[in-house]
Amino acid sequence: MAFLELADLHVKYGNIEVIHGINVRVEEGDIIAILGANGAGKSTTLLTISGLVKPSGGAILFRDAPIHRFPAHTIVKLGIAQVPEGRRVFGTLTVRENLNLGSFVSKDKQAISKTLAWIYELFPILSERREQLAGTLSGGEQQMLAIGRALMSRPKILLLDEPSLGLAPLLVMTIFQTLREINRSGVTIVLVEQNARAALKLAHRGYVLELGNVVIEDDSAALIANAEVQAAYLGGGIA
Repeated sequence: MAFLELADLHVKYGNIEVIHGINVRVEEGDIIAILGANGAGKSTTLLTISGLVKPSGGAILFRDAPIHRFPAHTIVKLGIAQVPEGRRVFGTLTVRENLNLGSFVSKDKQAISKTLAWIYELFPILSERREQLAGTLSGGEQQMLAIGRALMSRPKILLLDEPSLGLAPLLVMTIFQTLREINRSGVTIVLVEQNARAALKLAHRGYVLELGNVVIEDDSAALIANAEVQAAYLGGGIA
């Protein structure tokens, strides 16, 4: 039994099928990268895991429970949280207020306080700016806030959609280093990322999507060495 499994998953928008029966397995403790061009179905895959999009066929199993039947808020309570593409922080709320919104699944004030301290340890800049409006943060700080907000629910699986989007390379490196630390703390990670090189250096395994189909799956080292992946996603060479 996989920790998280997508089994023959199909997704439609209206009458148009965009995910064509994909199979993905995520083991506990994994970092899984999902790669592909725009329109490949990467974001749709994450949204379907989160319950924000309902599949038209197949199943999503988390610890053998069929979560594709559950509403999104129940999936969060079970331990799956998503960091959306574009960060989507609440700009007119403070950093602290944004983080508090992420803890809606918990009533344990002591646990919330402990989680908040952990997030401030991961991202010290958020502690410094806790009373600052989120809309005044830099793009990198907003990405840290979006990750922190998702972590406030103490997820077992963290889904991230394009965390490097629009960020300077040095900041991308910092955020990916923090993701590795989050994973070492016991959080399984599923990462959608167009920066394939950075994603594969972080991940244990990867899946390549093309037009809603899984066309390649392998461990990260093998994908980095794969000539087809190099040509399509790594600029034709190995770093």
